[in-house]
Amino acid sequence: MNSRLIELVETFGRPRVVVLGDLILDRYIWGDAERISQEAPVILLRADRREERLGGAASVASMLAVLGADVHLAGLVGADKDAEATRRLLDGFGIHHAMVLSDPDRPTTVKERYIGRAQQKHPQQMMRVDFETREPASLGMEKRLAAALVDAVKGANVVLISDYDKGVCTPSLNRILIEAAKAKGVKAIVDPIRGGDYKSRYFGCTAMTPNRLEAGLAAGVRIDDVSSAMKAAEILRRDVGMDVGIVTLDKEGMVLVDATGEHHLPCRPREVYDITGAGDMVLAVLGMSLAAGASFPEAIAVANAAGGLEVERIGVATITREEIIDDVQGAGRSKRKIVDRPALLRELERRRSHKQRIVFTNGCFDILHVGHIQYLREARAQGDLLVVGLNTDFSVRRQNKAPNRPINDEASRAEMLAALETVDFVCLFNEETPAEIIEAVRPDVLVKGADYRPDQVVGADFVQSYGGRLHLAALTPGFSTTNTLARIKAA
Repeated sequence: MNSRLIELVETFGRPRVVVLGDLILDRYIWGDAERISQEAPVILLRADRREERLGGAASVASMLAVLGADVHLAGLVGADKDAEATRRLLDGFGIHHAMVLSDPDRPTTVKERYIGRAQQKHPQQMMRVDFETREPASLGMEKRLAAALVDAVKGANVVLISDYDKGVCTPSLNRILIEAAKAKGVKAIVDPIRGGDYKSRYFGCTAMTPNRLEAGLAAGVRIDDVSSAMKAAEILRRDVGMDVGIVTLDKEGMVLVDATGEHHLPCRPREVYDITGAGDMVLAVLGMSLAAGASFPEAIAVANAAGGLEVERIGVATITREEIIDDVQGAGRSKRKIVDRPALLRELERRRSHKQRIVFTNGCFDILHVGHIQYLREARAQGDLLVVGLNTDFSVRRQNKAPNRPINDEASRAEMLAALETVDFVCLFNEETPAEIIEAVRPDVLVKGADYRPDQVVGADFVQSYGGRLHLAALTPGFSTTNTLARIKAA
């Protein structure tokens, strides 16, 4: 099965995907949660970075674009600065947005998230502020969208509806798009709202991707295991007139009910940092896979892998084909992570073109212990991919460590690091300090342990000179290579 899934992802091609939905501008305010305000019993966040990303249907479109799709997005924004920011981001991904109409009578939907770090540790979402209207699109806007969508479907390979209940995906507009897709033999997949009458809103679509709560509310079934999820999927399949019934079950994967029977497609356990964007990723990859000719079980298996990768990121993040392939490959993926510097820089250039944020850290990592694992996990959470600069054996000896160091040779240390899910690339460096490789990589975030002062971190000034940031990761008390060796000798 894995070889078939890898082949499928490798041959995704460039399908034309039409996406209708509610566009959202996700804004992130990052900072240190330092103390309680003197004005009120609230946490004071000292902000140090502001970031904007595409959310909602625009997030689905960006995920598709990074996977190589020819994306045509339809929806509404306001006539405001947030709309301008949204269009700039869409242009950056090469997404066609002629069908994204400006409506002066409504604001661009914005979700503003405040992300705080306690004592410079793992960042967590503190609060979210929404700017939006949920009023249905005006009749005039609905007619303009309908005319454009019917024309766009003619050359589409798949149609996706990303409904966030912000007024764009009205029952009548959904019906027009679904019927136009059916007339052309094009699959129409829906990510539905929570609650509501799915029959009147999405009748005749090929499939939906409700989560357990959404499916349970719509089907009138309490979903607490795979069996009850199957029941809800069959009820929805019948009532909404779909070809297949799907329910997503987060850590338990997905269930599928079709003409051949019931299927449970599990996924492997993950370290969950943030579920934001997971539903968007499932919809995007499901649509991409179906457009490439996958069966529903195959498409769900690929979507499971991509959704799992998404929850390992903070906020909405894009995933590449290569990352999905690496994840599906499992045991064989570590070999592809160990790269020389020219290969690393070529890969990072490609990742930057997809707006991915690069995190860099370095070290000897001689004897891996729990402190290393937690440190690398925190480092990975700072961006979209983590590069570890690894000292060669020669470089370690130049640092005047004990004469028997390193205990493990560079090939063994690289292989151990590459086996960790949190590490995306390992690149050895021979110099005494990582200054040269840091200047070559130009990371968005440089990570070092909290036992360093900012002025002691090699490369910090360079990274901050172009707008990058330094993150000092928490250390796990009692764990170090020196302490580990001492315990081994004492045993």
